[in-house]
Amino acid sequence: MTEQKPAQKKMIMILICWFAGPLGIHRMMMGYSNWWIQTITFGGCFVWSFIDLVKLVMGTMKMADGRDLL
Repeated sequence: MTEQKPAQKKMIMILICWFAGPLGIHRMMMGYSNWWIQTITFGGCFVWSFIDLVKLVMGTMKMADGRDLL
């Protein structure tokens, strides 16, 4: 069984996505296994990181296992 990542705080994830979104660090911290794709494409030329930022602000992006952010 894989170890479950602790739920992250929403505001922290928004700040990390704002400043380092194209690197995919926010996705790695939230437990997503495909975070490295954002790193090698530089956030899909900022498009994917912007979409993630909007989803985080609206509250629709959850942890990889489906839990809500704190």
